[in-house]
Amino acid sequence: AVHYFMLSPGSSLAVGLVLSSLVLDSIAPSAAFAPDATASSARPFLLSTSSQPPLPPSNRRRRRALSSSSSSPPTTMSSQAKDIDGKSIAAAVRSELAEKIGALPAAVTSRPGLAVMLVGTRKDSQTYVRMKQKACADVGMRSFLEKYEDVDDVTEEQLLEKIARWNNDDAVHGILVQLPLPEKIDEARVLEAVDPAKDVDGLHPANAARLFNTATHAGANKLNWKDFGSIPFHIPCTPQGCIELIDRIGCDIEGKNAVVIGRSNLVGLPVAMLLLHRNATVTVVHSRTKDAESVVKRADIVVAAVGRARMVPRSWIKEGAVVIDVGINSVDAPGTKRGYKLVGDVDYEGAREAAGWITPVPGGVGPMTIAMLLRNTWNGWR
Repeated sequence: AVHYFMLSPGSSLAVGLVLSSLVLDSIAPSAAFAPDATASSARPFLLSTSSQPPLPPSNRRRRRALSSSSSSPPTTMSSQAKDIDGKSIAAAVRSELAEKIGALPAAVTSRPGLAVMLVGTRKDSQTYVRMKQKACADVGMRSFLEKYEDVDDVTEEQLLEKIARWNNDDAVHGILVQLPLPEKIDEARVLEAVDPAKDVDGLHPANAARLFNTATHAGANKLNWKDFGSIPFHIPCTPQGCIELIDRIGCDIEGKNAVVIGRSNLVGLPVAMLLLHRNATVTVVHSRTKDAESVVKRADIVVAAVGRARMVPRSWIKEGAVVIDVGINSVDAPGTKRGYKLVGDVDYEGAREAAGWITPVPGGVGPMTIAMLLRNTWNGWR
């Protein structure tokens, strides 16, 4: 689903200016990121079946599908990259959440709850909200929907009052405002009204500031960045999904050279910080970087989040690298039923000749966003 989250220029976000969020739960035909505008458990999931916790019988077929493509990350040159199957990994995350929620004793009457605010009658927004509600139901979470269909009558104060009630409602553990909001509504004011503890998109200035605090590596403030469930604040969903994908293929991030292409507040900067927290050596490539090709080619891990179709060619990719392609771009495809197709920021066909692992588009990073949203809600409940 596509949401736009704007924080005021005067917000407390350390890296400053305006924070825009474009969250991909599903891909709309018109969805395309503007340049520089695109975003666990560390336990590997795809390495073997013997180390996996048992899944419910209904998930055995999914387990077999995942296991059939499992192997360790490449350490030598490979002729063709292995796809990182975001759909299967997202399904595995949802299955794990469903198992945890299903195992709660009957005496625990509370269940994780996600509240969603929908203003207007946009068909795409309605579809995205239904997807979130279905995902909640599938894992055993409660969902709450507040709809304001009459855009002319709805006021900013109404939305703020509802958010205030959700902030104080013990049954609500996550709050999401479906955007865009009508032009007459101050989006920044509405979004910053959400309690940071219930900001499951992880984009409130207070949560962003905590993510950018490197005093979490030692002493009393030390955090276990290999376990997102232990982090005491919400991590943005798409960046979190990128790290989850890397972890699930068994790639050890520590000590790796990582390059993030794009410096947006949504994906580029947060995912760079997450990689840094995991002790990678991180470089951010942007529109003013000189000789970007040589910088990217040194990377063991590449995260492309810039919003330009096939910007990264095969020649930029180091042999055996892990490539996470966050971009989603629509390009003409004459002769096809839709007349277009979706591609990433990386030349997939070319890059997979050099990379060790690569996310396809679609089907890579995109499916992870709702899974991370659900996990943030679970963490908020815990």
